[in-house]
Amino acid sequence: MALVRERIGPVAAFKQALVVPRLPKTRSGKVLRGTLRRMADSEPYKVPATIDDPAILDEIRVLLRERGFAK
Repeated sequence: MALVRERIGPVAAFKQALVVPRLPKTRSGKVLRGTLRRMADSEPYKVPATIDDPAILDEIRVLLRERGFAK
């Protein structure tokens, strides 16, 4: 956290991070940030039709629940 705060500034300071083996992306390579945010906030979300590998969302959902980020 200190390194991020030092290099980017206090605006980018965060309290927790979760490292995942891979990120969900569309077929064009864009990361599904909105879907990830909704998952972490325990909000309903839809699996976009353009997702490259939908199984990634299940993997991340399990990790979020194990770490107490999502319900």
